[in-house]
Amino acid sequence: MKRAMIAAAILFHATSAAAAGPPVDVAATPPRSASKLPDAGRALGHAGAADAAASDAGAGVADAGAADGGSVAGTCIEHVPPGAKRPTLKEQLSPRGLSGYVAELKLTISHGKGETVLPEGFRLQSGTDAAKELEKAGFVVPDPSGAVTPKITVEPGENGTAVTTIIIPVVPLPPKPGRNVLELPPLPIAISRANNDYVTLCTAPHSIQVEDPIANELDPKVKPNPAGRPQREDWPLARYLAVGVPVGGALALLGALLQRWWSRRPKVKPAAPRIPPWVTALEELERIRRSSLLEEGKRGEHFDRVSDAVRRYLGGRYGFEAVGEGYNGLETTTGEMLDVLRRVRPPIAELPRIKDFLDDCDLVKFARFTPTEEHCLEALASGEAIVRKTIPVMMPPAEASP
Repeated sequence: MKRAMIAAAILFHATSAAAAGPPVDVAATPPRSASKLPDAGRALGHAGAADAAASDAGAGVADAGAADGGSVAGTCIEHVPPGAKRPTLKEQLSPRGLSGYVAELKLTISHGKGETVLPEGFRLQSGTDAAKELEKAGFVVPDPSGAVTPKITVEPGENGTAVTTIIIPVVPLPPKPGRNVLELPPLPIAISRANNDYVTLCTAPHSIQVEDPIANELDPKVKPNPAGRPQREDWPLARYLAVGVPVGGALALLGALLQRWWSRRPKVKPAAPRIPPWVTALEELERIRRSSLLEEGKRGEHFDRVSDAVRRYLGGRYGFEAVGEGYNGLETTTGEMLDVLRRVRPPIAELPRIKDFLDDCDLVKFARFTPTEEHCLEALASGEAIVRKTIPVMMPPAEASP
């Protein structure tokens, strides 16, 4: 009767605490210690411990279903909001293990799709009530940032439900060597609902028979500690240098090769500024005037040089291509040259004089006509007049703009 009254008082206290609001950090620590395990529950690990663990070997899966509302399970207080359906919790822990080796507590929770199990992940900070109870019971949870971490998977269930599987690694560390029976205390599992409310489930206590790692060896020897794991410090500067130095060296080598190629490339000399054809023609005609060809009686050569100077000028001035190299008009016949000059726009005002000059030149060249000194001087004057009359007019910059 007295025990029933105490249990009812604890149940009422848990329900009142649940109605006050959602628990804080339920995934890390239990809300508070409600009661200690009965003395009868601590009788494991003595004379009947082995038999009790052996008889419980087939009961590795436990259904922790309970009625709605608050209930007490060891050091954990369950909380189910009024009107909410308690999720189904199934647990599994191997009944046997080795001291110092990981044993996995597998939890399978069937809940609604709008609910999230352990929304902030599994966090168990040192110094909390849950961590102290685990340590007192002879268990340690590995650091989640290490090699062994809790695993959480979510899969769709039946009838619009979801199934979350949680695997929590625990390491049994019995205080005494040899065979020991330890009891894993209840752990709180937080579930957030769509209305920002929380459900807290408590796992059931689990007994596990722990053996020494060398219990099955015939003549165990003392084994040395394993080699320490190397501690590597992240040195960003060294990492950047390890990447930047080779890349910088490659870029410097590439730059040196490009500079060497650029310095050894064939040098292209800039073309000399082109002398206007009328300047060249007038200079050539002036040289012919100052020559001694007429005094030496070389009147045919004098006439031919005047003709060539004017033809070369016309080819360069009006830009028609001669049959051969250059734009000098020397290899163009008189008829071809006149056809080109007639197509020049605006028309050439001196075209009649050019035609007469070219005809006179053909007469001397092809008809074997021997010109007199007067004919040579007239041809020279006519050539100079043709050049001067066809020089393009250079407008001042102010007048050249449209």
